[in-house]
Amino acid sequence: MINKSVVIDKLKEIYEPCMPIIDIVEMGLIYDINIENNDVKIVMTFSTPHCPAGFRMVKTVEEKLKEIDRIGNVQVELTFDPPWSKDRLSEENRVKLGFI
Repeated sequence: MINKSVVIDKLKEIYEPCMPIIDIVEMGLIYDINIENNDVKIVMTFSTPHCPAGFRMVKTVEEKLKEIDRIGNVQVELTFDPPWSKDRLSEENRVKLGFI
């Protein structure tokens, strides 16, 4: 069985393309991770619906997760409900990005 912490660690290797100093997990772009029979479904968003690198980021998530041993199918679902906001960031990351 694939461990959720392994999936999270792998996702932390991917940086938000518009703000490449914070990974997509710390950025709050990952809304849900569901693992069933080694198949992984990720529900994620972009920092903006008009992110020019967004669909490349989806492909990167798929490719990165397929590096995990024994992983089955990988599905990435995009959602913009709720839309991403800086409230999903920790205070430390808000400072790092200049929001505070």
